Amino acid sequence: MAIGKHAMNIQSQIRKQARLHRMVTDEHFCPYGLKTKALLEREGFEVDDRLLRSRAEIDAFKLEHGVSTTPQVFIGGQRIGGYEDLRRHLGKPVQEPGATSYQPVLAVFATAGAMAFAASWAAFGDVLTMRAGEWFIAFSMCILAMLKLQNVEKFATMFLTYDLLARRYVQYGYVYPFAEAGAGVLMAAGAMAWLSVPVALFIGTIGAVSVIKAVYIDRRALKCACVGGDSNVPLGALSLTENLMMIAMAGWMLAK
Repeated sequence: MAIGKHAMNIQSQIRKQARLHRMVTDEHFCPYGLKTKALLEREGFEVDDRLLRSRAEIDAFKLEHGVSTTPQVFIGGQRIGGYEDLRRHLGKPVQEPGATSYQPVLAVFATAGAMAFAASWAAFGDVLTMRAGEWFIAFSMCILAMLKLQNVEKFATMFLTYDLLARRYVQYGYVYPFAEAGAGVLMAAGAMAWLSVPVALFIGTIGAVSVIKAVYIDRRALKCACVGGDSNVPLGALSLTENLMMIAMAGWMLAK
């Protein structure tokens, strides 16, 4: 029994020791190397941190171990790999390349909500006001439009995969983010409703119909351009929400 415990203690100590080879040169400081070291330390590993300080050292290390990238982690004499390989080894989640995620849209809505509550508090001394609800939708529109405007060409390309009007008139894909931004700014200011309301109602309705047809009728698995042309957000409920929010805001402002 005592021998078994002793063996387990030895194994535990081995598991908690790691050797890390990472690149730190005058030209490049590898961020993944630093992230790997921090992760190992958070997990309780004693890290033998070996820096590769020149191109010659880096090339020699890669050749010796038959790898093409650094950093590289070794635990118990076994090569684990780089940062993402280490996360997998430790049982931590790793987002695979091209994997879909709702996180970008959720981040937009959370930020817009916080901004709306802050503006309401500053203006009225209360976060739960009707104006806060209006600002939430308007700020969401502005942030989403800003993300699209970072690369209008990529947005328009992805938009063409599902938007019905853009497929008929390609230039609509290039106009859309500017229209969304303009309507959002005017709605945030509560100004020129005669312009912002029809614009929001138009682009929101076309967008909603396009998403419903693509996702719920045609059953197509597509990515949404709502947060820009580089996103991995699935086209679906949250994509539809963006359009329904614009329609709701336009309807509310008409009712006012």
